[in-house]
Amino acid sequence: MAPPLSRRSLLQAAALAATTPALSYPATGRAAVAVQEAQAVTVTPSAWSVRPFALDDVALRPGLFADKRQLMLDHARGYDVNRLLQVFRANAGLATGGAVAPGGWEGLDGEANGNLRGHYTGHFLTMLSQAYAGTGEQVFADRIRTMVGALTEVRAALRKDPAVLSAAGRFGTAAENVRGSYQYVDLPAAVLGGASAITLSAWVRPGHDGNWARVFDFGDNTTRYLYLAARNAAGVPRFAITTGGPGGEQGLDGTTALPLNQWSHLAVTIAGGTGTLYVNGTAVARNTAMTLTPAALGTLTNNWLGRSNFATDPVFAGAYDEFNIWSRALSAAEITQLQSTRAADAATGRGDLASYAFDETSGGSFADASGRGLTATLRRTWGGPSHPGFLAAYPETQFIDLESRTSSDYTKVWAPYYTAHKILRGVLDAYLATEDARALDLASGMCDWMYARLSKLPEATLQRMWGLFSSGEFGGIVEAICELHSITGRAEHLALARLFDLDRLIDNCAANTDILDGLHANQHIPIFTGYLRLYDATGEQRYLDAARNFWGMVVPHRMYGIGGTSTAEFWKARDVIADTITDTTAETCCAYNMLKLSRTLFFHDQQPKYMDYYERALYNQVLGSKQDKADAEKPLVTYFIGLTPGHVRDYTPKQGTTCCEGTGMESATKYQDSVYFKAADGSALYVNLYSPSQLNWAEKGVTVTQITSFPREQGTTLTIAGGTAVFALRLRVPSWATAGFGVTVNGQTVSGTPTPGSYFSVSRTWRSGDTVRISMPFRLRVEKAIDDPALQTLFHGPINLVGRNSATTYLQLGLYRNAGLSGDLLPSLTPVSGKPLHYTLGGTEFAPFLEGTENPTHAYFRRSEPRVIFGNSDSGVTNPAKSDGTTLLDEIWAGAPFGSKDALVSRVRATVNAWMAADLLSQADGTTVVRTAEQATYAP
Repeated sequence: MAPPLSRRSLLQAAALAATTPALSYPATGRAAVAVQEAQAVTVTPSAWSVRPFALDDVALRPGLFADKRQLMLDHARGYDVNRLLQVFRANAGLATGGAVAPGGWEGLDGEANGNLRGHYTGHFLTMLSQAYAGTGEQVFADRIRTMVGALTEVRAALRKDPAVLSAAGRFGTAAENVRGSYQYVDLPAAVLGGASAITLSAWVRPGHDGNWARVFDFGDNTTRYLYLAARNAAGVPRFAITTGGPGGEQGLDGTTALPLNQWSHLAVTIAGGTGTLYVNGTAVARNTAMTLTPAALGTLTNNWLGRSNFATDPVFAGAYDEFNIWSRALSAAEITQLQSTRAADAATGRGDLASYAFDETSGGSFADASGRGLTATLRRTWGGPSHPGFLAAYPETQFIDLESRTSSDYTKVWAPYYTAHKILRGVLDAYLATEDARALDLASGMCDWMYARLSKLPEATLQRMWGLFSSGEFGGIVEAICELHSITGRAEHLALARLFDLDRLIDNCAANTDILDGLHANQHIPIFTGYLRLYDATGEQRYLDAARNFWGMVVPHRMYGIGGTSTAEFWKARDVIADTITDTTAETCCAYNMLKLSRTLFFHDQQPKYMDYYERALYNQVLGSKQDKADAEKPLVTYFIGLTPGHVRDYTPKQGTTCCEGTGMESATKYQDSVYFKAADGSALYVNLYSPSQLNWAEKGVTVTQITSFPREQGTTLTIAGGTAVFALRLRVPSWATAGFGVTVNGQTVSGTPTPGSYFSVSRTWRSGDTVRISMPFRLRVEKAIDDPALQTLFHGPINLVGRNSATTYLQLGLYRNAGLSGDLLPSLTPVSGKPLHYTLGGTEFAPFLEGTENPTHAYFRRSEPRVIFGNSDSGVTNPAKSDGTTLLDEIWAGAPFGSKDALVSRVRATVNAWMAADLLSQADGTTVVRTAEQATYAP
């Protein structure tokens, strides 16, 4: 482990080492002074006593995981990455090539105005990187390089003033304003010339149907202005002029909407108290009481094409060809002539107040041909250029707003550092997969930009920011920054990671004080994986303690049977499970992040419970969250997995491109990441999961091939090939493996007693051809909700079985009817022929949760054992219960497994006697129960 370094010393070192250009405010607080340089570490932390293999070291073999992955690989190959890049290119004012943004959360029309856009592109890059590492297919590397190249261009464009984006115009060249670019044309203040009569004429090609987007808006504020909107609230063009705000507007309204992506001509004339609005040469509105003219407005400050003086109105998206202003009202005939002829070639001539042809193909200004020299300038609403290193699909404005925000409003600020994390993670994974130096430069630049911004903020500001629900969410950014630091060795990168310390959360969890009630689950889970990486880099014990204790607050106290956690995205009180079950339980992102946390904890401390949980969540929620269906357009992954009776999974959640679809793409391309681990000193190989796969352990010169159809097969076979190597083979004995765990090497039984919930070690000199066979019989068991023991869920080995039934109330099920001497409840169910792991009970088919279907399912049921039955023999006696709900049969079967029928009958007799002595059972009924047990025939 690295020697402990205080947060202060790291920040001091970073301040001295930092070379990032500073922002406009001075450094304060933790980043104000400097001491020693922090040391770089290797990509794999030295603190890890166990380490993972790279994805390309482990190949998936045909089976359940390979089938699920193939569906996602097809999506990764088929989806047009230019659609993902559209929002980035638009933000930078670059050509989008006609690509359509994905929509949903990854577009301007999605939830909360698209304030999370960019996040999904980061997920997609990570998926491609993992797909390339796992398969070696060149198509994935090519797509990564396309995206990295585009993002490099985007960052460069954001660092410059906006540049003209030329397009085909009505007569020649036009200037295009891509939606999402926040660009507009700024005209000089003298443009209206104080005219008492006027004509304003424009050729426009609207690209979006947003109401109130301005063709032009000349004004000082929201009181004095004149504007022409392509669409008003009714969807038709509107011109208005006022000196008294909206209530005093003198207006002209069109009659029909302008067509999208087609050229339309708009003109407004005012003279002699009459205003007229023309659309494509036709007068569509006339106001004979229009007393206001530009002369009444005076010289105005804001003279804009495409931007409104009302800050909440959208920027005009589309293209401009000609824009002319004349100091007189053109006649209807003159307006008609402009429909087919440039103004310069028409009888009108160019506008005498202003005339812009938009013939420019480069630069950031537009020449005025009126003779007045009123050059127009292309600008962004948010200013600019961006600060060095900044990369996003929206401006820096959300980051700026967050710094002064005291309450959450995701329509204004929706987790900008969360989105930054996804992009950072994506480009970092791209670098690790392809060694493309541009990707590393993007990642490093993003962190330089974040450090330059955050290191200047007071600590109290940071704590307030990170404590805000949603707006302050930052995902797994600390983990990604620490990983970048392990590559670059730059002190400011490690110092940046520590700027995300949320002290209240760390300190309470380190003290094992549970404060999770009411917290947003997925906002906090990935934080702890990052804090573990900070422990690795700094040696500060509180990070490790906090992560360990936090994990224990979730598992099992806030965990559903499938391994998921959260209800409606939040945690409730500890040990409340039944009362939190809704149709919005188990957000899929939570399972993804709990898996990352569990494996990272295991790298520090090889407690089998971490990998037991990993198996549970992977084989159930994660696999079950991916629909078993191909789709090039959508990843088909759940957001929530409702656990209410009769719930049908939604694989196209919300508006699409959600966080869970993003993590779902990642999960499905890294199924092999935790099958095998190795001891840091090479002395042991951990086999954590039983999955068909092949490991190439290059340091040992061996391959390990695992052949199995697990979980359809209750065991697996490992074969060693290659050279000779000495190591301990540590086989995970699942906590559910109570029916035995047998191990043979080359047909010979290995001595020892494997214990459920442990690792069983086989140490020897391994040679090519050595074969290890593992058998682990499954049993059917129930797991009870902590707060309602009668509410239960079924497991067969590691596999959660769900009832497929359209009923919307809990099924009432009994399971003791034909329970085996081992305590296995499976004999009470009937296997479905030809469908492995499918059974029927009480007329309902039970199937593995992992199957990604759209059947209505029952993950939980109500346990109902109304009568005492043994071996399908019904005693006719009511099954009595104690005040705590424990029934007679519960107490009898709690003694399982039984070595023989006699042992079971002895347990029955002793339990019956105790219950009769407590007046819980009559003598006659007790005698009947014992006799029934004696006469029954039992499954093993």
